[in-house]
Amino acid sequence: MIVTIDGPAGAGKSTVAKALAHRLGFAYLDTGAMYRAVALAALQRGVDWTQPEALAHLAHQIQIDFQNDRVFLDGQDVTEAIRDWQITQITPYVADNPQVRRRLIQLQRHWARGRNIVTEGRDQGTLAFPEAECKFFLTASPEERARRRLRELQARGLSATFEQVLADQQRRDQEDANRPFGRLARAPDAVEVATDGLSIDEVVDRLAELVRQRQQKSSVRNMNLHHPEHKVNFMNL
Repeated sequence: MIVTIDGPAGAGKSTVAKALAHRLGFAYLDTGAMYRAVALAALQRGVDWTQPEALAHLAHQIQIDFQNDRVFLDGQDVTEAIRDWQITQITPYVADNPQVRRRLIQLQRHWARGRNIVTEGRDQGTLAFPEAECKFFLTASPEERARRRLRELQARGLSATFEQVLADQQRRDQEDANRPFGRLARAPDAVEVATDGLSIDEVVDRLAELVRQRQQKSSVRNMNLHHPEHKVNFMNL
């Protein structure tokens, strides 16, 4: 089963997706880490990240993998390295590159094949896995999302004001909603979950219950399809 979690920055999708995967015993796919890995590769190899064709070529050369919630680039553990502030500055060039995004979607689908996974991003339920059995779209008010981002920055020893974080978030929301490829949008069949005032455990509890309900319905449907009464006798047609 594939479970997708999309939503705007600060809605809690990364934290919730990882916790939900652990709760369900599913693999966790952090698609944002893949774009950061390409950015790191560009920095390490001296690739000009402002050149779309060069980035696209690089994306086809490197290997990105996940093992036990760790991120590997060409066999090297880069889990911490991709969170560096310089990588954060480069990553938008990668994420806004349609050729790179198409390539990484291919890798995401390949990685997910034959697995039960929880995957999160801004295009997982719309572009990467449009046929996913269970889709969620996490939201929160702009103020709540900004407060969460501010706490995250302060925990990392970085200084910022609430007004700065909110303004940056509003700019990013507008950019994400208007990207020509891979824009932020709720899939028509996604369940929208507002996370304002809810703890991580409360959000995960709700999502896990919905996933289990979907699993039960799927199991019943599969049993009915294989039940003798539902087999078609082509000799009588």
